[in-house]
Amino acid sequence: MPRDKYPKPIIFHDGRLAFLPTPSATLYMFMWLPLGFFIAIYRMLIGRFLPIKLSLPLGCWTGLDLNLKGTDPKKTEQNRGVLFVCTHRTLLDPVFLSALLLRPLTTVTYSLSKVSEFLAPMKTVRLTRKREQDAETMQKLLREGDIVVCPEGTTCREPYLLRFSSLFAELADDIVPVAVYSHGSMFYGTTASGLKCLDPIFFLMNPKPSYHIQILGKVPKELTCAGGKSSVEVANYIQKQLSDALGFQCTNLTRRDKYMMLAGNEGIVQQVNSKKCS
Repeated sequence: MPRDKYPKPIIFHDGRLAFLPTPSATLYMFMWLPLGFFIAIYRMLIGRFLPIKLSLPLGCWTGLDLNLKGTDPKKTEQNRGVLFVCTHRTLLDPVFLSALLLRPLTTVTYSLSKVSEFLAPMKTVRLTRKREQDAETMQKLLREGDIVVCPEGTTCREPYLLRFSSLFAELADDIVPVAVYSHGSMFYGTTASGLKCLDPIFFLMNPKPSYHIQILGKVPKELTCAGGKSSVEVANYIQKQLSDALGFQCTNLTRRDKYMMLAGNEGIVQQVNSKKCS
């Protein structure tokens, strides 16, 4: 059904299947599963253990559809990295951004599963949800290099952006918005109530998973906190900029809203499963 015919907007939903499970489509899925699982493991291993210049063409050979628009931004502050602010579609957002830029990036996470942490082909740093401590950690990382943040705090499958946390806006003047769109025809690579350590596997099990990344221009200094704007104003401006680039709609919904609606909790899991960027 066309989206404009929906009785009301669908922003949150759960489940792994990304297709209508008709008998023929379901049969095709079960026929694909053994090969799809093997291909997913292959894609993960080459991304984890091979150099980027080798893993990218080998991954595309298996059906990965990758596209990058925009130019690689250069930092202007001495001894400070660039802060990439991404929309959040799956756990793999920072991985594909780093791979397509052919440069090492660090991503900050909450409660990343041990499996995902081990398989990540990039540096991951855990945050604590304590604002001052997390700000100090991210400042330290920016002095060491470029970092990726996903200020929605959780993934959203539909063409909507959740409310951005404003913490990132207080930390850097070199802020680069990154519009990320991913698609899988068979499986969703996100879940609210299932095992999040399986998210990358399900996404990579798709016959032809796609990632389209658009790097927008660096935010002008006069529109950052250094130019006199509040952190909330900066976060709202970047959210609107990214929504326009993707053709999405902005919302005031948060990670807590998503998990309360879908899983009946606030999305905080001790030591396992839930990955969240801030």
